[in-house]
Amino acid sequence: MILRMLKYYFMTIGVIASGVLLIAATTDISLSDMLPQIVKSVKLDRGYNFAGEPMPLNEDTRERLDRELTVNAYWHSSTLLNIKLANKYLPAIEKILREEGVPEDFKYLAIAESGLRNVSSPAGAKGFWQFRKLAGQEMGLEINSEVDERYHLEKSTRAACKYIKQLHKRFGSYTEAAAAYNVGPTKLASELKKQGEEKYYDLNLNEETSRYVFRLMALKEILSRPNDFGFYVDGSDKYFQQADLKKVLVDKTISSWKEFAEQHGVSYRMLKYYNPWLIDSKLTVKHNTYYVSVPR
Repeated sequence: MILRMLKYYFMTIGVIASGVLLIAATTDISLSDMLPQIVKSVKLDRGYNFAGEPMPLNEDTRERLDRELTVNAYWHSSTLLNIKLANKYLPAIEKILREEGVPEDFKYLAIAESGLRNVSSPAGAKGFWQFRKLAGQEMGLEINSEVDERYHLEKSTRAACKYIKQLHKRFGSYTEAAAAYNVGPTKLASELKKQGEEKYYDLNLNEETSRYVFRLMALKEILSRPNDFGFYVDGSDKYFQQADLKKVLVDKTISSWKEFAEQHGVSYRMLKYYNPWLIDSKLTVKHNTYYVSVPR
């Protein structure tokens, strides 16, 4: 039965393909006319930089940047969602970056790392900024069975700023700081020494890190002027923080977030949506205090 179905499927595909070729052969319509699309190459027609540090333009860097611009310009679903989510989250991230004295271009690192979602990697990195547990704790985040502040937008962004400033102090460059964020500072320092180089652009690295800073610049280009890349998103189609939220001080143990949610007129799902860092059904309070967001 399965063999007959497969035979019928391939015969059908063959008939359709033959029909297309027959139409093209017996009319003035060319195959190109039957595919009404325009796929154009991205123009690299100006200087590019990350965090104010210019990218040297040569045969190698031009091809690497072109690759990331092309991939992201034609990866429509991902880029479209990035544009929508950027409207919701980047203003808060930009504000924290300014307060912490970190260049605004590092907001694109959060997009590259997580697509502005609280994702978890196979290696155990979590949140917008993809901290592993030990690194997150070293940057001051609380991480245990009930609370994971890697999922806390403000606290994780401030932790990322702290880490970025440490990397910048060590390497003396924001470009190298971004590369070290991806590959790790020990590995980057080792490669700089081994290869006798001083700059990221001159290093021969693993493919992910070799592409990383170029991906940040590509995201910067596309999200800064999406219309130039064919992305048109109406204001009403972008994502917003819909609810007017207030912060409730929690200084005592919460035995049930379900009951807490009911007391504040919100569903359990929406309580966790506004507070993704609350990862259990309860909260044990010993010494810390917390602020939980709920709709007014």
